[in-house]
Amino acid sequence: MSNSTHNVNFFATCMGTAALQESTLNAIKLLQQCGAHVIFKRKQTCCGQPAYNTGYPQEAKDIALYNMALFADNDYPIVVPAGSCAGLMSKEYPELFAHDNADTQEMVRRFCARVMDESQYLIDVLKVQLEDCGAPLKVTFHVSCHSLRVQQCIPQQKALLQQLSNVEYVPLPYEEECCGFGGTFSVMEPEISGAIVGEKIKHIQETGVKVVIAADNGCILNISGALQKQGITDIKVLSLYDFIYKRINGEAI
Repeated sequence: MSNSTHNVNFFATCMGTAALQESTLNAIKLLQQCGAHVIFKRKQTCCGQPAYNTGYPQEAKDIALYNMALFADNDYPIVVPAGSCAGLMSKEYPELFAHDNADTQEMVRRFCARVMDESQYLIDVLKVQLEDCGAPLKVTFHVSCHSLRVQQCIPQQKALLQQLSNVEYVPLPYEEECCGFGGTFSVMEPEISGAIVGEKIKHIQETGVKVVIAADNGCILNISGALQKQGITDIKVLSLYDFIYKRINGEAI
């Protein structure tokens, strides 16, 4: 563990605050335990992903401007425990402002450069070395689309998981295939979404493990909800940062 202190802003995401509060709190505690001083903006809100993905660029742009103003009082990194939201804020915000003036585009560029997935901050900045205090356990890992293709932080996410000496990582067949959430896609196209997540669950069952790790809140909710709907009660889906925090502190999963 690092003993140095690094100031960071924490962006909880709307799903994190509305549906995955324990996971979100543990993601904060993990940063703190690894040496970060966490600043939490009470008036933070959505990253704008639902509007952006559903074809409302002006509404997404308004949210982006709100977020940039909210975090303008310091220049610290903005750490996000979800690859989807991190990807939008760091890589896709510039598309919303592609036709704005040069000063606005420069403001957006500076903001985007501060946004990091939590895995990237832990591995690349804090350079953590995790000590696993849990019992031997087999897990598999779901690769989220945005973490893979937009934020490109899957190597850091897997690096964290593989530091846990008592955790055996079992590769998930077709791990890079979508779980079917896709933001508002799962609401607008429920039949297609259901078929996709059904395939994901089939592949999870093929691994024989009972714990699935993911690092995107939408995927966590989608896969766990589908498992529940199918009556599958012996498989847990956990946030990567929640899982790591519990492992390094010897807490039950």
